[in-house]
Amino acid sequence: MIEPGHPQLSVRHQCALLGIARSGLYYEPVGPNPEDLALMRLLDEKYTRTPFYGVRKMRRHLLGLGYGVGLNRTRRLLRLMGLEAIYPKPRLSFNGTEHRKFPYLLGGLDICRPNQVWCADITYLRLRHGFGYLVAIMDWFSRYVLSWEVSNTLEADFCVSALEAALRVARPEISNTDQGSQFTSDDFIGKLEKAEVRISMDGKGRFLDNIFVERLWRTVKYEDIFIHDYETLSDARIGLRRYFPFYNDERFHETLAYQTPAQLYWQSSLAGATA
Repeated sequence: MIEPGHPQLSVRHQCALLGIARSGLYYEPVGPNPEDLALMRLLDEKYTRTPFYGVRKMRRHLLGLGYGVGLNRTRRLLRLMGLEAIYPKPRLSFNGTEHRKFPYLLGGLDICRPNQVWCADITYLRLRHGFGYLVAIMDWFSRYVLSWEVSNTLEADFCVSALEAALRVARPEISNTDQGSQFTSDDFIGKLEKAEVRISMDGKGRFLDNIFVERLWRTVKYEDIFIHDYETLSDARIGLRRYFPFYNDERFHETLAYQTPAQLYWQSSLAGATA
């Protein structure tokens, strides 16, 4: 920490020792543009209903609501939110840094038991006066959410934290994610390799690989985020601590024969352990 009144070290010397620019010491971050936040709110709601909409259709949606926005601004906001249409398309952009490549392991695989495959994904988290991001790690077979975490940045740390929490519950045979920088980071990959988990990554055009997580995001947003309109990330964290136990333990799923994810996950896990 910089001490402006230090008796021996000047501010310039302290900054040099810490490897930071002196100008950064006096920088005060500027909050999000209120108009951008309003547009992101509308984009998030539309994406939740129609996740197959690309930039042009999203812009047309905003124009229809009376917002005169261009393609570049719409694209910039969608990228900031981490949103991308889920349909097969050419690879038009590339990650600036190379990462290790892992094959897609789920082709033709019969997913029939808990902890056979986990999947992870990130979604934009709208707040009344800003925004954040939510990551969840889910068991593919049962839809059970093993762990989740929120962050105000898209750095990998919160994804690694969620993975560590999930691995304290169980260990999957396969972990499947997209090729986002959070999931290809050395820390995230290292945790999986240390736990001897096989790593699977969605390939080009595999737009339905994480469809169950997309359905989870739609459920979480309609049943919690949109209703409560959280003011801060701390408020959202408190609310989600209430919601996810409800989702896992109380919310019946028609696709699970009206069982809860927790029922299917733990009963099937117990049956497998005693078989």
